[in-house]
Amino acid sequence: MIILKTERDLQAMRPACRLAAVVLDEVSAFIQPGVTTRMIDEFAAQRIAGYGAKSAFLGYKKFPCHLCISVNDQVVHGLASERRVDFGDLVSLDVGVRYNGWIGDNARTVAVGGCDLKAQRLLDITEQALYEGIAVAKPGNRVTDISHAVQRFVESNGYSVVREFVGHGVGKSMHEDPQVPNFVETGKHQAKLKPGMTIAIEPMVNAGSANVKVLKDGWTVVTEDGQLSAHFEHTVLITENGPEILTCHEKTALKSKAG
Repeated sequence: MIILKTERDLQAMRPACRLAAVVLDEVSAFIQPGVTTRMIDEFAAQRIAGYGAKSAFLGYKKFPCHLCISVNDQVVHGLASERRVDFGDLVSLDVGVRYNGWIGDNARTVAVGGCDLKAQRLLDITEQALYEGIAVAKPGNRVTDISHAVQRFVESNGYSVVREFVGHGVGKSMHEDPQVPNFVETGKHQAKLKPGMTIAIEPMVNAGSANVKVLKDGWTVVTEDGQLSAHFEHTVLITENGPEILTCHEKTALKSKAG
């Protein structure tokens, strides 16, 4: 069932989304060559707690970390470990926070200290694919319009979209209806977009094949061919006037208890 948010709901949800955006920015800035993914996760935990929030991921279906940290050929759901990131690595950061009962969810892939042109192009295309999807998130359109916009842009640029993992509704729960695929599912009816819907749009784009597999840890998803992957995400509200990105922030509106 799709849950339409009231204005009162949105007054409570917007701060959670802004907070998720702030934390994502802070964690992105923290990353440098030599830090471990566990250090990144611990830093994120400190920042989330400093704002009086909780990780929306820790403990969700027994997930053991505060955020998802996926490096290079890892697509999503990477686990924190003693692995050190090196110059040129691509690190996908998926940050979800719960604040006053509401969830904000966003993701970004960053290059550690910089990267080569091939990797940068993957980042650019994936991020632009996100905005291609957001641009058609309008009342009267359907979820499939978002899916088509993302898939068309990605594939026209020579990349592939992951099929096994998709975007989703978000609100008081991490995963609400509807699912928001990054590809068109032939023959499936897709929900009509209505004002008050809040959805996480999140292209996961592979440099090579779309095929992925899950590692033995039961969480980390990697590209089957070992090529790079990138992931960008925003939580988006459907309004009468079009899409509103909720995971954009005004830092001055948030006061950290940690300083």
